[in-house]
Amino acid sequence: MASSASLLSLALCSLLLFQVCSAQFETGRVWGSSRSQRKSQQQNECQFRRINAQEPDRRITSEAGITEIWDENDDQFRCAGVAAIRHTIEQRGLLLPAYSNAPKLIYVDQGRGYHSAAIPGCPETYQSEQESESRDPRQGSRDQHQKIRKIRQGDIIAIPAGVADWFYNDGQSPLVLVQIMDTSNFANQLDQVGFQKFFLAGNPQREIQGQRGQPSRHLYRGSEKGRGGGGGQEQRSGNIFQAFDEQFLAEAFNIDTDLARRIKNENDNRGIIVRVEEQLEFLSPEFSEEERRQSSQGGGRTGRWSANGIEETFCTAKLRHNINDPSRADIFNPRAGRLTTVNSFNLPILRYIQLSAQKGFLYRNAIMTPHWNMNAHSINYITRGSGQIQIVNENGESVFDGQVQEGQIITAPQNFAVIKRAGSDGLEWISFKTNDNAKINQIAGRASTIRAIPQDVLANAFAISREEAQRIKFNRREIGIFSPETRSRGRRD
Repeated sequence: MASSASLLSLALCSLLLFQVCSAQFETGRVWGSSRSQRKSQQQNECQFRRINAQEPDRRITSEAGITEIWDENDDQFRCAGVAAIRHTIEQRGLLLPAYSNAPKLIYVDQGRGYHSAAIPGCPETYQSEQESESRDPRQGSRDQHQKIRKIRQGDIIAIPAGVADWFYNDGQSPLVLVQIMDTSNFANQLDQVGFQKFFLAGNPQREIQGQRGQPSRHLYRGSEKGRGGGGGQEQRSGNIFQAFDEQFLAEAFNIDTDLARRIKNENDNRGIIVRVEEQLEFLSPEFSEEERRQSSQGGGRTGRWSANGIEETFCTAKLRHNINDPSRADIFNPRAGRLTTVNSFNLPILRYIQLSAQKGFLYRNAIMTPHWNMNAHSINYITRGSGQIQIVNENGESVFDGQVQEGQIITAPQNFAVIKRAGSDGLEWISFKTNDNAKINQIAGRASTIRAIPQDVLANAFAISREEAQRIKFNRREIGIFSPETRSRGRRD
């Protein structure tokens, strides 16, 4: 009898292990493999002589906000294989549910609100009390849906390709979202036309869609038409239900044809950000005292993630990480600033979408060490302040040497040498990286390439004296970010 029980226990454990491994395999297959590579770029797309700090090229006004899109045909975006979008959502504004053909990384630049991603195949785990007590979902039910997350300034949010998500602003100030869509990711199986957004609701403007390969139009739709959703003269692309037969929709949802016709939103001119007339209602549990304490201490799981299928499953994957928290800084210099990184080690889903991010804060006149990005392109969005950036290509030629300011994007291609200096008001930026574990190679300061090279090698390579080589190696004693100290001879550590 004991032997039978042992065999039964062993069989159940084996079955559980098989199910976990199968779920992990399916997760990797749906979201992409960590070993996958990015699509190869067209020949010479990264061979350019000049990069410019760019502001948005297209602006589309909706009822409760503005969407701005950078020119996908600009050399730096073609080289990096990405598209950049900024949404400004007004109070009680709802960014309509949509999915896209490429994974995206979103930075909350301002404000607060709510976000939810509808993960395919996962249950609606948020249920009202009436729903949990009633067996018939049509009786006594308020609602049931998937998890909803509170978001705030400094959050990084990762969304895989094909996953529908939405945002809602419940704060008193605008909610500003800056997002990068990785159109060169292997998850994008469509042709190279840039990003494509598929809306589940509304009647979106056609200019919302990607325009890779098309002439730049510098469109600023709706800015002169007031806040009525962009006006009725704009071309509309429609939501995914518009071309379906009403009878098919009625049968699919088990509704009447009148309601099926209404969800097509064919005469809706509100745009993709609509205003909620009353406060949006959904299920959102309150934090317990224990959960608040864990959240303030870092949220539980940290460190290197092991892909065993138990720590984090497909349906409970963490999608958000705050990069503004000073306590999470990877490099901190009280006289210069700090650098904070979000990668696949502290946000494991990035392993599947092959993106990461770094937030930089430089105090007045401080410098980020000259460096190059070893395994990724770096798309830098300036969030606050101003400063000077220099970028140098493989021929030792300057491709950018100029001032940058809030709201601009400048891309540093892989292996191009970069240096940043903050202006009088400091400099803050968010760098989106096209690798889930992006690395930089520092050129100056401690832990730099120059420090790793013998003094005599430097002297002979630069045709300088050994004493001068020593000063190059050891005069800067800081790591990563440098204070604006005056030049001095310095001594070896």
